[in-house]
Amino acid sequence: MTTYTWNVTALYTEAVATESDYVVIANYTVVGIDDTYSAELSNIARFSTASVSPFIPYAELTEAIVIDWIQQELGPDGVSNLEACIQGQIDSQINPPTVPVNTPLPWATV
Repeated sequence: MTTYTWNVTALYTEAVATESDYVVIANYTVVGIDDTYSAELSNIARFSTASVSPFIPYAELTEAIVIDWIQQELGPDGVSNLEACIQGQIDSQINPPTVPVNTPLPWATV
């Protein structure tokens, strides 16, 4: 069974209304680990002032809060799709796909 770990790697802020450190972009990485196999994807999430409410002062943010924002922004289908992509990478490591071989044409002579 694959375990997924979400990590926030960077936050970008803007001054919005009366707040000086309003998070508008979060860089994140999701790592999937299944026994000895692992895969990861990195991406960014963009937030509007309406999507991150109520305002939480920057100094009071935790990684768990921002991960929740990211997952809300993605929605349940987005989270499932992202984790499915990671699972696909792991499955390809466990059972590598066959690679087609360019075989000479049987009627061609050298």
